[in-house]
Amino acid sequence: MSIGLTLMDDSVDVYVLSRRLDRTDSIAANLDTIRELELPIYSDVRDQDYAEYLSTEQISNRMPEYDHVLPY
Repeated sequence: MSIGLTLMDDSVDVYVLSRRLDRTDSIAANLDTIRELELPIYSDVRDQDYAEYLSTEQISNRMPEYDHVLPY
């Protein structure tokens, strides 16, 4: 998982890359918090109920737009 931050626009986007998330209590709590904060979640894995699909190329094209990218 990684987070892209753009400080000028006060935006945060969450990316889940190359795998599905296990359904543990802590991950469920993190996803709930992300939803409560109304942060967009993107993934390069299709058919995930918690994330919008973007291809790896689309995600990589977005990375230079962020002021900071934090691997998580």
